Amino acid sequence: MAAESNNLEEMLKPFYQRASEAEDRLARLEAALARNKDSGNGEQLKLVGELQSKLENGKAEQVAEREKAKKEIQQLTAENAKLQYRIIHLVRALKEADCKLAAK
Repeated sequence: MAAESNNLEEMLKPFYQRASEAEDRLARLEAALARNKDSGNGEQLKLVGELQSKLENGKAEQVAEREKAKKEIQQLTAENAKLQYRIIHLVRALKEADCKLAAK
């Protein structure tokens, strides 16, 4: 029985060795990831801040353009109403003039 347990330990020895190596590699990768995360975190925060400020500036510009467009639409609508009023009166005057000419 001692021979069997000794034989089993010999058979499992490469698996234990590979498991130990895998654990070491995992520990090194976790440490490298933690270092990169710490150093890259500041850069990412800076980038996020820049993107947020650009987004806010873009939103402010969009609001300003919208207000400008609303004012322009209101002005054009008022001008259009005035022109339609003039057209109505000019057409009426033209019809009256045609009637006067036809009556002569």
